[in-house]
Amino acid sequence: MKPDRPGQLTGTKVLRTAVVGLGAIGSVLVDKLRAGAVPGIDLVAVAARDLAKARSALDKIDLDLRIVSISDLPDVADLAIECAPAAVLEPIARVMLEQGKKVMVLSVGALLAHPELIELARRRGGQILVPTGALLGLDAVAAAAEGMIHTVRLKTTKPVKGLLGAPYLVENGIDLSALTRPTRVFEGNAREAAKGFPANLNVAVALSLAGIGPDRTIVEIWADPAIDRNTHHIEVEADSASFEMTIRNVPSDNPKTGRITPLSAIAALRKLAAPLRVGS
Repeated sequence: MKPDRPGQLTGTKVLRTAVVGLGAIGSVLVDKLRAGAVPGIDLVAVAARDLAKARSALDKIDLDLRIVSISDLPDVADLAIECAPAAVLEPIARVMLEQGKKVMVLSVGALLAHPELIELARRRGGQILVPTGALLGLDAVAAAAEGMIHTVRLKTTKPVKGLLGAPYLVENGIDLSALTRPTRVFEGNAREAAKGFPANLNVAVALSLAGIGPDRTIVEIWADPAIDRNTHHIEVEADSASFEMTIRNVPSDNPKTGRITPLSAIAALRKLAAPLRVGS
């Protein structure tokens, strides 16, 4: 008996999957999943607020794929992968979780504004999946959290263009256009960072959820006119270990997003039905 799609293993339970949003992350996921990149994952649809714009985007890459509204997601999919603006996470997650289904969240910062979604998932038997994204070491942080973590610090350094338009900068009148050297533009906790930099600091929230929470995870944000990569440096002090980690991400077509982010989602999907799972 032959696999139904390239890369799909015989006997693997198929998870009907929809990608929500066709930006820098969603477009990569659609391309890879449509090619059968992950056994057991069947890309059945994409969803978007603007259906005509979504159709135009698919037509450009000559891809005939079903397009549905967000409200119709549970009718066609068991898993929705959210690759949309943070402002629309809530309706995407809610419609899936109400039906006891899965949603993979890329705009994880928005979860802090909607903690009721976690309770909804618990009550309805659904699940919220958060991939590592553009960060690293969340498995080590989660392991340390099984003991006692004393401190978690994240220093994020970005090219100037990757921070432009952030609400915190606008509200505080911070102009980055004349910077000539690395400059710290923010220090606070992960909750404050997610609110002030919603398109930039999903990594801070993912780190906080794996560790000691958004109010105790300390975040610094630096703008550096001399670099072209998004850099994240983590420092953790715990009773089980002390460790530091640094990752320098190559930006995607969207300077606020690293190329590794959609690949992290693919890696997380692969674990769902893998015969060998490596890492926590």
